[in-house]
Amino acid sequence: MSSGNFTAAHRSLAFGTRLKVTNRHNGRSVVVRINDRGPFIRGRVLDLSRAAAQDIGMVASGTASVCYDVVASK
Repeated sequence: MSSGNFTAAHRSLAFGTRLKVTNRHNGRSVVVRINDRGPFIRGRVLDLSRAAAQDIGMVASGTASVCYDVVASK
């Protein structure tokens, strides 16, 4: 997964699907494109690229409670 793009990994969503991901703690949102599979850690549903994580303010903590909506499916 490229860290410079707004991308994400999800276990089952089709590649190319676009999601609006919102950090529940601070309300910041970003639109990402699914381009990878994962994460494979129990309790996690998305793995964001560094750029996307930085944009919603979750780089320092490494994880965050987020919600997401599909904005365009492939």
